[in-house]
Amino acid sequence: MDDDTAIDTEIAEVEPVEHEPSEITYDEQRYPARPRSLRRPRPQARLRGTDAPPRPQAGEGAADGSNAEYVQWLLVQSMLADAEKISRQFSGKASMWQNPYAKPDPRRAVDSAAVWFTAYPISLVTRPDRSFLGSLGDPDLWQAFQRIGIDAVHTGPVKAAGGLDGWRQTPSVDGHFDRISTEIDPMFGTEGEFRHLCEVAADHDGSVIDDIVPGHTGKGADFRLAEMAYEDYPGIYHMVEIPPEHWDLLPDVAPGHDAANLDAASEAALSELGFIIGQLQRVIFYAPGIKETNWSATREVVGVDGETRRWVYLHYFKQGQPSVNWLDPSFAGMKLVIGDALHSLGDLGTSALRLDANGFLGVEKSVEGPAWSEGHPLSEAANHLIAGMVRKVGGFTFQELNLTIEDIRDTSEVGADLSYDFITRPGCQHAVATGDTEFLRLCLRQALDLGVDPASLVHALQNHDELTYELVHWATRHSEDEYDYRGSTITGGALAESVRADLVERLTGENGPYNLVFTTNGIACTSASVIAASRGHRDLDALTEDDVEQIKRAHLLMAMFNAWQPGVFALSGWDLLGMLPLSVESVKPLLTSGDTRWIERAGHDLMGVAPEATITASGIPVGRSLYGSIPEQLQDENSFANKLQQVLAVRRDNRIATARQIDIPPVAHPSMLVMVHELDPADHDGRAALQVTVLNFGSETIEGSVRSEHFTPRVPVTDLSNGGEIGWVDDLKSFGVWLKPYAGLSLLLRENEPEEEIRRS
Repeated sequence: MDDDTAIDTEIAEVEPVEHEPSEITYDEQRYPARPRSLRRPRPQARLRGTDAPPRPQAGEGAADGSNAEYVQWLLVQSMLADAEKISRQFSGKASMWQNPYAKPDPRRAVDSAAVWFTAYPISLVTRPDRSFLGSLGDPDLWQAFQRIGIDAVHTGPVKAAGGLDGWRQTPSVDGHFDRISTEIDPMFGTEGEFRHLCEVAADHDGSVIDDIVPGHTGKGADFRLAEMAYEDYPGIYHMVEIPPEHWDLLPDVAPGHDAANLDAASEAALSELGFIIGQLQRVIFYAPGIKETNWSATREVVGVDGETRRWVYLHYFKQGQPSVNWLDPSFAGMKLVIGDALHSLGDLGTSALRLDANGFLGVEKSVEGPAWSEGHPLSEAANHLIAGMVRKVGGFTFQELNLTIEDIRDTSEVGADLSYDFITRPGCQHAVATGDTEFLRLCLRQALDLGVDPASLVHALQNHDELTYELVHWATRHSEDEYDYRGSTITGGALAESVRADLVERLTGENGPYNLVFTTNGIACTSASVIAASRGHRDLDALTEDDVEQIKRAHLLMAMFNAWQPGVFALSGWDLLGMLPLSVESVKPLLTSGDTRWIERAGHDLMGVAPEATITASGIPVGRSLYGSIPEQLQDENSFANKLQQVLAVRRDNRIATARQIDIPPVAHPSMLVMVHELDPADHDGRAALQVTVLNFGSETIEGSVRSEHFTPRVPVTDLSNGGEIGWVDDLKSFGVWLKPYAGLSLLLRENEPEEEIRRS
């Protein structure tokens, strides 16, 4: 046997060893004692200079492929072209190999940014001479955030959005989630102001979170170039060219429009001919005569080769949001999205990105029934690529994925570091509406049983979207499974219907005429208006000071639920100021498409910089605040902001955000909720310690016992808010509590030190 053969044999006999990550991560080894604030990335090299070049002026002539000037004008604005320039700045650099990226690390993400303020650009009132980004970069605002306990700001979408109709830009059709450029929309500020915001945040131990939208774009330059069959651009989208001999199957496009939605018959006919994959698992934003399917047909478009084409394209959401194709041979869609992400992280200086609509990145024709469009493996693979790239350059990601609990769990195994908590958010609002926590407890237990770690979730109060009651987990995958609920056995589908009926009855109509149903997705409302309707207030103008105080107490209870459990806690300006919904009349033009969510997006003045303002710079009417501006609240020790500060101090001082949830025990009263969390023994001198959250979602005082098999008898029970001892765990592993309406306790159960045990004995 020669030497080479011997070596080959030895290699063949070696058992392959699967890589197991070490107990200490590379990040921890690299920065063992580095202050948390200094671990956040700061703005890096400005890849394109101080600001992006100004958008080119519109030209003249035909707005189609026959006009070379128009094509060039589109290319200058193209996200794909910009992405290729940006990505070259990272290629071949040592910095691309300095961070772990293979697996999500939710606790690292939570530890770096635990409490988020979620902004909504068009609803923020600013000084007349200051932009949205300039206002967010105000040091006074960050001092207030720091005092309250907020350490991150999610800006919301601020890059240019909407579409292009010929030479003319058209407005956004979905709150700037129809992105058409990597440039900052001048309506919101400049790239320089964004970088300044990131610097100010870092100076106040904070960070900034931006957005990317991997599922779709708007109908900007990239879509118009795709329609004209320019180079790789059709590969960005799920779009199919339909031969002229089949145009009779396509709907007519009305004058002034660029596309028409297919009806079910046309969708089926084109699917039968093999052009499209046909019906999907559901039609999001379904509206008769507006959106009956997920497919639309373009008008006739002259391409760069002189041919006239019509296309059918996929859009999960609105017609102006064509879906990105993640598995086209050109990989053009992937390049576009990754380039946008690198711009935010490497050029602007953000620390993290939200992945919006990232659960819809893979579609596949099925042999029977609708096409496979949710929970598809391609979505998981694409999310892994995006999240891995973000981690590779030092950031983290979170996803808004309103799918089943299993889908959220599975996509989190290799994809985004954090997921938006669609699991318990409807349950929390249902508990407030009904005064009964049974459905909320069921949601929490399902998450635990199915392996979703609450520390991997972003637990939020109100955001820009509706109170969702799709309840996808119960209504789809588990629709035939049986559950114990309200004293009987019920299927998941019936459970979803029951919860939806409760929410609609108690929060809308006669009980809450100021809240509106939003298609089949949920209810347009604010946190304050959910509570108002739950307490029987039909006229918001008639609220008394005592009514407002009770709304504030219930609002703080919702904050306790979301903050006194592991994971990120997030809240919006509508929460901080206690905003009420806008009247229908004040936003009537915005409701013509059926999007009732505009009533919940009232303009609000965080810092009291323009007390006389009636509309924001974007034209959104200013709504009514129950709590007042942040500076006003910080001067009142009984205000929502100051009470919230106390809640967040308990969370921060006891490291609840990175604890482990281990039990959701039965309760002694329907309005009670108990969550049991295991704290890190290293923070308690090596002793085992539990944090127990006990909440009363009812409007009456309650008392009862709290019991869990995880409790140790004869351990003291300490109130973390004031350090007082409220009792001991008895031999039945329980202790008693007494709670006022909408009140909560954060309790510590920690084993005594030996000398304490002897002294007590």
